[in-house]
Amino acid sequence: MDACGETAIRKAELWTKRRVTLVGGVVNLLLGLGKIGAGVIGQSQALIVDGVHSLTDLFSDGVVLLAATYGSQGADHDHPYGHARIETVATAFIGAVLLLVAGGFLYDLLQRLFISPADLLVPGWLALGVALLSILVKEGLYRYTRRAAERIGSNLLHANAWHHRSDALSSVVVVAGIVGVLLGFPWLDAVGAMIVALMLGYMGGQFVWQALRELVDTGLPPDEVEYLEHLITRIDGVHRVHGLRSRRMAQDAWVDVHILVDPRLSVSEGHRIAEAVREYLTRAVSDVAEVLVHVEHEDPSWEAVTTQLPLRRRVEHDLWRYWEGVALAERIERIDLHYMEGALEVEVHLPWEPGCYAGYADSAEGEGALAALAAAAERIDYVTHCRVHVVVC
Repeated sequence: MDACGETAIRKAELWTKRRVTLVGGVVNLLLGLGKIGAGVIGQSQALIVDGVHSLTDLFSDGVVLLAATYGSQGADHDHPYGHARIETVATAFIGAVLLLVAGGFLYDLLQRLFISPADLLVPGWLALGVALLSILVKEGLYRYTRRAAERIGSNLLHANAWHHRSDALSSVVVVAGIVGVLLGFPWLDAVGAMIVALMLGYMGGQFVWQALRELVDTGLPPDEVEYLEHLITRIDGVHRVHGLRSRRMAQDAWVDVHILVDPRLSVSEGHRIAEAVREYLTRAVSDVAEVLVHVEHEDPSWEAVTTQLPLRRRVEHDLWRYWEGVALAERIERIDLHYMEGALEVEVHLPWEPGCYAGYADSAEGEGALAALAAAAERIDYVTHCRVHVVVC
């Protein structure tokens, strides 16, 4: 996909995140204030806790809006991999807030239940009605946000959707607690509030854990890695795949992979195969945003031996030293080096031009001159084989 297409998609995703978050923010503000007011008037500790839960949703909406704005920005000089991790940090922050709020409520409720039972609140019908309304509103908001999250593949929006769902489920617990009080069990409202607080803490812990796993570059699940490897092996020219590594950047996956190709391919053909792998994966798997492909010509088990062989500058220096005085050496046009299975093979290319090999071209003497050129190279202790090619210009 070209840069213009990626920019258009990024803008569309940002608009979706902003729209969904703003809708959720307005709903959470009205619902949170309404539940707290109804909880105070209607004497329901559980509904007050639930109202604060809704206001934490409003707070998380604000964090999502900021994270979506800055996290959707592309790469720059200081952030060569983009800003997607801003969303990850924001997700962790939302989870931490949920944990803190849950801890505060649990402390207060335990105080009321076991130390000051006289402080327990006794709710009425007003609290019950508001709790039932909250269930309907928050469940609708959850479904609306989840659909948007699935459409654009945003973990941040998905986390916020579950924040809405937890609010709806907590209202179910509130309803159960209030009904219990109305049936003559005054402590059930406090128990319901405790359950809501525990749910809040559980969701917060999930968000923090997921964000931390992403921040420490936890890889994709084994089945997804296996699927990616299977896709790569379908590319023409790829003999084998190994060393596939991955990490998450918000909703995107970044992949590094090593591919094994024919050892005698040109550099340009190896690069073309690598680009084919990158393009295919980013098209075939929507989560994959970028792929870094390392092309290898042999099994990595030979690497320790191969790295002991000299590089081109020294090899050419030794070759020309051994070719000194050898016929046809001055006509060499190109030297190719092949590092394979711990050994070095040399390929020499000589141009064919009319008359330039007079007396050599079709005679035993000519074949002997070419063989002498190869034999001189093979006298070098680290050169295992030398091939000489006469190339028509």
